[in-house]
Amino acid sequence: MSFKPLAGLTIIDLTHRLPGPLCGKILGDLGATVIKIEDNIFQDPFLSGLFAQFDSSFVSWYENLNAGKSIVRFDFNSNEDQKKIHELVVSSDAVIMGLPTKTREKLQITDRDLTLNKPMVVIELLASAHEKKSMHDLNALAMTGLLSLYVADKKDKIVDPPFLPIAGISFGHKAATDLLAAYIQATKKNQTQFVKTYLDHVTKEVLGIFWPEKDRQVGRTKFLHNGIYPCYSLYQTRDLKYVALAAVEEKFWNKFCDVFGISNSHDRFFNQDQSLFELISNQISKYTTSEIELKIQDEDLCLSIIR
Repeated sequence: MSFKPLAGLTIIDLTHRLPGPLCGKILGDLGATVIKIEDNIFQDPFLSGLFAQFDSSFVSWYENLNAGKSIVRFDFNSNEDQKKIHELVVSSDAVIMGLPTKTREKLQITDRDLTLNKPMVVIELLASAHEKKSMHDLNALAMTGLLSLYVADKKDKIVDPPFLPIAGISFGHKAATDLLAAYIQATKKNQTQFVKTYLDHVTKEVLGIFWPEKDRQVGRTKFLHNGIYPCYSLYQTRDLKYVALAAVEEKFWNKFCDVFGISNSHDRFFNQDQSLFELISNQISKYTTSEIELKIQDEDLCLSIIR
């Protein structure tokens, strides 16, 4: 990424798992120098703890989330290392804070310690301002009502969660935005700004707008993006793979129908009739993904092979 407007800023990442490290990655991609500080015994759970034991893919997540950062490990119980951590933190421009109160006191990086007369931000990523219970991505989606949209038409006794932790991902992005906004305020006031960002609030604020309250009240659970129309859906190929059709604009829909020989359907562009789903499915299932790739290589019709 060539756009580096944050070059010259130093950010200390004292978080682990997903949202905090993602916040740091976003800022690092924008040019900031990000230093991730970890305890040399209690490292990030994605790397060497519970999550890494659950699923080895978390190790890859750790590597990707922290690529480009300087990762420094200290003994948090060593007086000498405590001083080093304190010096790194107070000399930084921003801190993404994820340490418990007792650890912050031990390292002398409490809010009181970090109330400085210079532009600085301390941001904490917290579960909720109101709920006292712990929560993860799936809990936030459930508590804000958004998960009910996901399970609305499902009849299975066991349902797989959404394919990515979208609440946590949104949380990390919002934290980066909040940090930058707070830094602008810090430069105006020339003093530390303390910010708290909450998982449940962000989930509702960022994702909730895409399932408006008025639609919830009337019980509407089907939209363009979750499969109400045949022009925007996933279809299986002859070799049992899938393609993504997103022919929302009429010109793309018409081209798709021409290329795949779907007749008498140009006037059914936004038809919810199940028979049109079946007609498209039957046509797509005649071809392998390789054949479809050849068929559409010179065509602009918003059809993509799912890799």
